Amino acid sequence: MWAGILVVPASAQVGKSVGLADVNTISQADLLNVPHMNPQIADAILAARPFDSITQLHELLLSHKLSAEQAAEVYAKVFVHINLNTATREEILLIPGAGKKMAREFDEYRPWKSFKQFDKEIGKYVGPDETARLAQYCFIPINLNTASDEDILSIPGVGPKLLAEFKEYRPYQSLKQFERAIGKYVDEKEVRRLARYVTVE
Repeated sequence: MWAGILVVPASAQVGKSVGLADVNTISQADLLNVPHMNPQIADAILAARPFDSITQLHELLLSHKLSAEQAAEVYAKVFVHINLNTATREEILLIPGAGKKMAREFDEYRPWKSFKQFDKEIGKYVGPDETARLAQYCFIPINLNTASDEDILSIPGVGPKLLAEFKEYRPYQSLKQFERAIGKYVDEKEVRRLARYVTVE
């Protein structure tokens, strides 16, 4: 059922989604290769970005007459990744194949500190391949002041230039400081997208 999703282990806390595209950064050409996609839906997605939640994307797809089953096939290829520590039950249930049991388990072990913890706890209920597949849909925000280069580069859309800017302003005192600093290099929408993946502790 999940053919075509490449599951590759990663050590970084963000960016476990090696085989799953981020809807906020996917190109238009790649988006048009997603199941049930057409130019009208693709244009609507591009115009609405960035999505703060998978539920926003879900509402858009349903408004374009896709069924819940068709939307699930879209989510096998492209998704708005969920924050393991704050995602609602509704968001978790939009992960293909997660179901009510996983919604309970995702919530039970909060706060999630690392994907090593995720692999251990979720691995009690499903095998390693399924644990890795589920991890692709999730992220754990990284601490801006202690994150490794690998962690920062695992944020979708972050390359060497932004990595340098992320590190230049350490130590961050607040998320607002991060938004002001990175706002010198990218627009307001991109700052909002990036801020989902980080925290200041």
